[in-house]
Amino acid sequence: MEMDNNLLTAMVERWRKETHTFHLLEGEMTITLKDVAMLTELPIDGDAIIESSQKPLNGWGQFISERLGINIPEEAEEGRRVPPLHKSMLLIPWLVRTVGELPEDATDAQIERYARIYLICLVGGFLFPNKSGGNMHCMWLRVLLGDWDEIGRKSWGSACLAMIYSELCKCTDPKTKQAGGPMFI
Repeated sequence: MEMDNNLLTAMVERWRKETHTFHLLEGEMTITLKDVAMLTELPIDGDAIIESSQKPLNGWGQFISERLGINIPEEAEEGRRVPPLHKSMLLIPWLVRTVGELPEDATDAQIERYARIYLICLVGGFLFPNKSGGNMHCMWLRVLLGDWDEIGRKSWGSACLAMIYSELCKCTDPKTKQAGGPMFI
């Protein structure tokens, strides 16, 4: 999704991290939880997403392998500097290439695996993208590879708003060159 960098720069210049508001000629304005809910239709009621970013005992590679049945190589692919799983970051395009397309005669287990990978792509690539260009922090996997009912009980809209505020606050640092997070809102 293309961002209007000039608009984003103008909004960041008006962002006050102390109050999480934009200071405009007409007064102060902010992005509210209701705004996020209306624009995204994400749930705002439910459990907070507070999963730990701490690496599982056996590592993220083992965690992903057990839940998705995918072995993650420890070496970088040709043309890449780092492997698909590096410093708790998972390379989403690698994951998509690795699983390929869903077969027409797919089993229920295969369909569930593809549904989880679709959610990983949606969360890591659209709702909570970072500045790395296709990497997703593995902390989201604790939720997305967990219980289906639990995924639906989470307040995804609240997490989205929190990340918007966090990224806007980071962008107020003059050394920051890029913004992550759901800046489509």
